[in-house]
Amino acid sequence: MARMGQRRHMKRIAAPKQWAIPRKTATWTVKPRPGPHPVEECIPLLILVRDVLKYATVSREAKKIITHGQVKVDGRVRKDHKFPVGLMDVIEVPIMGEAYRVLPSKRGFTLVPIEGEEVSFKLCQIKNMLTVKGGNVQLALHDGRNILLPIDNPKVSPHEVYPYKTRDTVKISLEDQEILDHIPYSEGAYAIVVGGKLRGEKGEIVEIRKRLGRRASTTVIQKGDGVRFETVMDYVFPVGAPTPLIKLPSDGGT
Repeated sequence: MARMGQRRHMKRIAAPKQWAIPRKTATWTVKPRPGPHPVEECIPLLILVRDVLKYATVSREAKKIITHGQVKVDGRVRKDHKFPVGLMDVIEVPIMGEAYRVLPSKRGFTLVPIEGEEVSFKLCQIKNMLTVKGGNVQLALHDGRNILLPIDNPKVSPHEVYPYKTRDTVKISLEDQEILDHIPYSEGAYAIVVGGKLRGEKGEIVEIRKRLGRRASTTVIQKGDGVRFETVMDYVFPVGAPTPLIKLPSDGGT
């Protein structure tokens, strides 16, 4: 009989490169469950607790920490050790008094320590805008969230009521999921690269070059030292205008 569904296991040698695990010490590793982030763009919560934060030395210890509700992701206690953690997620460990934001780096992801007001919000990029029943607008965000925006007159274009566009960034309150701020994908915005060979680079958007074709449109970014580089438009994530709203990793972060 043929195999039904996807495999529930993953070998270490086949795990995504951004996972901070040794490849040849064992055969298997934990596979993230389907969730807000795809497999190639996330880290299972167990690996985050054990190998990145190093709160545990073996899987059994990490599972106990997680199942006892000691770790929060985006303000919610997560007790599933396979829960996928990804870009811009806020990780809290209340018992340790520590909080981190997941940001891109050259090696994949890095955890940036945060505190105060930064723990209460998250930046999400708009991946799509949909018109749903009743003429209302739904924002589809990069982490799987959907935010419904009411429109009183369905005959009016959504862009005349709301300023949001695809690739823009919204600042979300983790407590009530309300939109606190809006960062347009435009020249003058400060952005970080979240994909490709330039992953983790950051700077000011100075030019947007739109072309026909898949991934043909590019964005030119100027770093703090004046050096400019060009990358695929879809790889750019605005984080503030004109300055970032979040604490960013220092150059050379892992």
